Amino acid sequence: MPQEPNSGKNDNFWVQVARYSQIAFMLPAGSAVGWLLGSALDRWLHKSWLSIAGLILGTVAAFVELIRAVISSSDSE
Repeated sequence: MPQEPNSGKNDNFWVQVARYSQIAFMLPAGSAVGWLLGSALDRWLHKSWLSIAGLILGTVAAFVELIRAVISSSDSE
């Protein structure tokens, strides 16, 4: 099945949209997951500080993944 001449440009556009939307959702998702896991550990272990620690750890992990994604995005261009 032959491809249309402009299909490569269109595919590249959608790949970039997916990449940048991944970057946009990475920080809030990492923070929310860290807070939820910390909150669950708070309830399980009867502590009051684990939700804050989970939030910080999730945010740091999201920043690390954000930096990795930006570096790989700039290398592929």
